[in-house]
Amino acid sequence: MMIRPITDLRNNFKEISETVHSSNEPIYLTKNGYGDMVVMSIEAFEQFKDKHELKQRIIESETLQQQQNSKYYGHDEVFDMMEQTVKEHFKNGNSDVQREG
Repeated sequence: MMIRPITDLRNNFKEISETVHSSNEPIYLTKNGYGDMVVMSIEAFEQFKDKHELKQRIIESETLQQQQNSKYYGHDEVFDMMEQTVKEHFKNGNSDVQREG
């Protein structure tokens, strides 16, 4: 990580530009001793943006998956689904009852 004073941007622009392009890393600029800006090449910015968007999509996907897996069914819904399953089972000509275990 490279940290430089913001005045270097004005005084050494060519050097900063060459550094961000050759290293593909950002340079952090300070103003009065505090972080103020980050300078990076377009390529590094695009990579950063793509990674960020991918991470956001993964988080959204994981959240959706968790919501889908944690669906709550009340006992009335469970019994209705079981009754419907049994009706379909016998409607399709399956009169045999199979037990597990």
